[in-house]
Amino acid sequence: MSLRITAAAAATTIALLAAAPALAAEVNIYSYNQSERMQPLFDAFTKETGIDVNVAYVEKGLIERLKAEGARSPADIVMTVDIARLAQVAAAGVLQPVEDARLTAAIPAAFRDPDGLWYGVTTRARVVYAAKEAVKPGEVTTYEDLADPKWKGRICSRSGLSDYNLALTAAMIAHHGAEYTKGWLKGLKANLARRPQGNDRAQAKAIWAGECDIALGNTYYIGQMLSNPDEKQYAEAVRLDFPHFEGGGTHVNVSGIAMTKAAPHRDAALKLMEFLVSPQGQKIYAEINNEFPLVKGVEWPAFMKEWPKFAPDSIDLMAIAKNRPEALKITEEVDFDG
Repeated sequence: MSLRITAAAAATTIALLAAAPALAAEVNIYSYNQSERMQPLFDAFTKETGIDVNVAYVEKGLIERLKAEGARSPADIVMTVDIARLAQVAAAGVLQPVEDARLTAAIPAAFRDPDGLWYGVTTRARVVYAAKEAVKPGEVTTYEDLADPKWKGRICSRSGLSDYNLALTAAMIAHHGAEYTKGWLKGLKANLARRPQGNDRAQAKAIWAGECDIALGNTYYIGQMLSNPDEKQYAEAVRLDFPHFEGGGTHVNVSGIAMTKAAPHRDAALKLMEFLVSPQGQKIYAEINNEFPLVKGVEWPAFMKEWPKFAPDSIDLMAIAKNRPEALKITEEVDFDG
């Protein structure tokens, strides 16, 4: 009798579990990007899949945190906005390779790790902000030209040690070697109108204020400023010129995604990665970050359609990441920020 009761109770329990709704799946993200603008992207993913997204913004110590957590890490995904950071996370041994037909079909080989450790999602270009009245269209054609004495006292820049400027310097090394790049940095420094300071927004503001005529800046900052009533006038004071390297294209960097080695919710994490390279995910990601989608056929955000078309540089992104230590060394040797 006891066995019959136990069996009946077990059968009832199984039936109840089968009838109950499954626990909601989730995916946990460690992100360098401290931006509330990302929420619409995650909301769209949750609406489509029923998978909740939890984000922890980890600006510093992300690699150390993942190493310390080891196999117990709650993180499934790492999201970051610079090739150097992607390469550093990959080299730290805290990621797992992802082989997925949708990802490899959607993202060009130049914008993903050859071993599947990370995938680019969108790109941004490092271009010239030019004063509309003081600089004629076509005056700035190459990055090399920024060291020409004709620009003496006319250039503004953020710190040469910023990730974005170091990436540009690393790309210059890839094109011309370290010695040339050191001379180029010296020439660029000699042309500065003021000591390097502020972020890219500050450079547009300086142009608006008449402190300089041109500056280096990322494309997406223009979109951010245009949507901010307090900064819109700064963005409207500049024209975007898309220079290129001699013998190359326009310097671009990447926003990317990778799966952690621990990934306790691997299936949900893979669904998020696939969503980010879908037409819907690409459109939302590009619009909220004012960046260029990587998937063919996805339209640029409306205001970006007015910008000139450009050819991205063909230098391998991993070569840029590899040259970053040398770029840092050269920048410090010429005392660019001094």
